[in-house]
Amino acid sequence: MTVTVERRVTGKQTHAGHPRRPRDSYALFLLPGVLAFLTVIIVPFLMNTGVSFTDWQGVGSPQWSGLANYRELLDDSEFWASFRHSLFMVVAMAAVPTAVGLVLAAALFDYVGKHFGSKTVAVLRACFYLPQVLPIAVAGIVWSWILAPDSGSLNEVLKAIGLSSWQQDWLGDPDIALYSVMGVMVWVQLGFPLVIFMAGLQRVDPQLYEAAELDGAGWWRRFWHITLPQIRPEIYVVLTWCTIAALKVFGAVYVLTKGGPGGATNVPSYFSFTTFFEKTQVGYGAAISTVLTVMILLLSLIGLKLQTRAEEREGS
Repeated sequence: MTVTVERRVTGKQTHAGHPRRPRDSYALFLLPGVLAFLTVIIVPFLMNTGVSFTDWQGVGSPQWSGLANYRELLDDSEFWASFRHSLFMVVAMAAVPTAVGLVLAAALFDYVGKHFGSKTVAVLRACFYLPQVLPIAVAGIVWSWILAPDSGSLNEVLKAIGLSSWQQDWLGDPDIALYSVMGVMVWVQLGFPLVIFMAGLQRVDPQLYEAAELDGAGWWRRFWHITLPQIRPEIYVVLTWCTIAALKVFGAVYVLTKGGPGGATNVPSYFSFTTFFEKTQVGYGAAISTVLTVMILLLSLIGLKLQTRAEEREGS
């Protein structure tokens, strides 16, 4: 007895017999994001790059100047000083928060969680992350009160505990203003690496820690031989992200010091801002912005390349 089964399928079929979805349908979902990216990122960047080849004060017609702004930039000591300051910001916003965040995340996950419970860990994690939630303008104003030379909280505390000789004009002294801003940025940035690393630790097999503890490994050895290798991808992501944030930092400098005193805390983004709006050298300010953007793009590509190589090395 022969049974004939006839299947009717409207539309095209794959090898498994399922209807094939047109590829064009995916483009419709990507279209809003692509349009927003072009409108907000690509078009303004191209316009800014075009302005950087002109001599323009923001009114009237721009005058083509070719590479004159970039040649001037190479000889501008103020720009190179601002770039050196941004390297200090990389230390404050990338290197220090990453290192401290790693240790704190491992301590909260491997020690505090075991002895005090997950609720305590959640509260501490939220406290560390709180500066990331605060608007930078609010955080900057609060810290300007704390670091004020006359009635600031920090100087008052130092006076109360008998360390009056340590009192400083934290944001007004050219020798220490940059380090004061760096300290504020460490406080602001610390919560981001901490949260990322704690999320990465969730995927680490707990049996690794248990086996190491049974073998007599202390907390530091477990951190060095288990935690660090297991969350290496998160470390690359945090370092790349925080370094980019440090290179384009603006709000904290604007609120705390406005690049002063005497340019001691000036950074490329703030230097570009003042060149645009205070000196009305729009073409030159655009050149500064273009150079900074290219540097950030190159840094992002290098970070992604290093992360890819590390993942490939681990996979092999």
